[in-house]
Amino acid sequence: MTTEEEPKQRASTPVEAALLLTVFFFGTNFTAVKIVVESVPPILFAATRFTLAGLLLLLFVPFLEPGSRLRREDFLAVLGLGVVGVTLTQTVFTIGVSLTTAANTALVYSTAPVWGMLLGFALGLERPRLAGILGIGLSLLGVGFIVYGGLEFAGTSLLGDALILVAAVFWGSYTVLSLSLLQRYSPVALAAYAMTLGGLAAFPLAALDPGGLDVGSLDGLTWAAAAYSALCSSAFGFAAWGYGVSHVGANRVLIYQYLVTLTGVTTGIVLLGEDFGLEQLVGAVVILCGVYLARSR
Repeated sequence: MTTEEEPKQRASTPVEAALLLTVFFFGTNFTAVKIVVESVPPILFAATRFTLAGLLLLLFVPFLEPGSRLRREDFLAVLGLGVVGVTLTQTVFTIGVSLTTAANTALVYSTAPVWGMLLGFALGLERPRLAGILGIGLSLLGVGFIVYGGLEFAGTSLLGDALILVAAVFWGSYTVLSLSLLQRYSPVALAAYAMTLGGLAAFPLAALDPGGLDVGSLDGLTWAAAAYSALCSSAFGFAAWGYGVSHVGANRVLIYQYLVTLTGVTTGIVLLGEDFGLEQLVGAVVILCGVYLARSR
């Protein structure tokens, strides 16, 4: 199925509800991860979080989707999807969050739909359009405003924002690359396989984490944030995101990234007391306009 052939129907009530709940989980997850990585090595947390979430979903696959066993011929494709969507996206994302604010993370990460569109161009799934090219330019300009304006505040860094931008590229790619596999696997099964394989593939990278982990020193808030991130954002969120893609297509689902951004920025400001300047506000407006222009038909 190409992006031009994606389903055109409006989201049904169950799909809409699942996606809106995922928006909330994804948006608040920026803050949850920020809390966890203050005490836990970032890559180790990413690997553990997604491996456990994937294994949890695998427990339900035989009962919910008995015909969705991973086929031998699809193993490398699903592994590749897991590496892109989990190993690379979440490793880079988690390190980036540890270096910048949750608000900046939410804003820069909102460019994911643009990178998904660029991959569609590269794979021949979409034709480059003037509006798309202008949207890409606006999105990058908006990122520049956010990075430049955020550097004056505590908790932000150029490296952190750059890593979040790279993670957005991988996440946009994951959404597009999942389309063909969602024709053969249910959203829950594909999320389970991709998360488990991608999470396991991330463990060797945990050797790059500086320092160690003292489990006994972790407080209740850290444990709660880690559980929330693994269960709500990872297990439920990935499955529901795939559920939405399989019903209404990648283009329409990526539009929900707007609401993820709003939720993430608001949560970071309210719960973590993060600063938010004029340049970041301008950058947010420019990015969202750019994404809207890029994805508009």
